[in-house]
Amino acid sequence: MAKVKTLDDLKKMREQLQSKITLREKSDHPEKMVQIKVSMATCGIASGAKETMNYLIEELDNRAIDAVVTQTGCMGYCHSEPTIEVHVPGTDPVVYGNVDTKKAEEIIAKHIVGGELVDGIIPASYKTANEDDNEK
Repeated sequence: MAKVKTLDDLKKMREQLQSKITLREKSDHPEKMVQIKVSMATCGIASGAKETMNYLIEELDNRAIDAVVTQTGCMGYCHSEPTIEVHVPGTDPVVYGNVDTKKAEEIIAKHIVGGELVDGIIPASYKTANEDDNEK
């Protein structure tokens, strides 16, 4: 543990500990909060998912929106990376593709805050061309 030499050091330490406590408290009831899962498989990371996730965490915190942002493995939509799943309480989860920081801002403003769906949704019934051919 770092030594506290100034009042600013003490304030920084307090803020860090407070954010950890808040995160722990939020995780007890995630079903009451906005939940965002960011696909962080190799293809997602290569497409910018790490930057998208960092942006989401920072922007939701700046706007004081109670949300839990977590990472997940491959969602199977490699062609649309970075992908995120947004679950607003009381609604069905929605998966968005090609989410960069600009698209993430739009999702926060319109979907999470405004309750309006945004372009870029990957339909739940999505199938690849090979899957369609195998069913015939």
